[in-house]
Amino acid sequence: MTRPIHNCSLVDNAKELRKNLTDEERRLWYEFLCTLPVKFTRQKIIKRYIVDFCCSSRKLIIELDGAQHYEEEGKMKDTVRDDFLSSMGYTVLRYSNKEINNNFRGVCEDIWNHLFLTE
Repeated sequence: MTRPIHNCSLVDNAKELRKNLTDEERRLWYEFLCTLPVKFTRQKIIKRYIVDFCCSSRKLIIELDGAQHYEEEGKMKDTVRDDFLSSMGYTVLRYSNKEINNNFRGVCEDIWNHLFLTE
């Protein structure tokens, strides 16, 4: 029997998160990520974490951060999480919800550059 590559107890939570995207996640997904020539997955489980968006073929993770990520505890958890994902070979890009709302084009350009100009 093979071991699962992720925490199976997170499956229901990931499904629920996919059904209930934040406004910013929904905008980034429908107005940009799902139109790209590479495949992204929403609310993907990677080991013990659920990441907002993942492009496995490019080892790129995109996280959208609400206010809780800027509190001390949130920042510490994000650092541990990002270090773990980086140790698995992923690049983690973080954008605030404010950036999505106020500089959507700039966020999309930054993602595009990481996907296609850093090869």
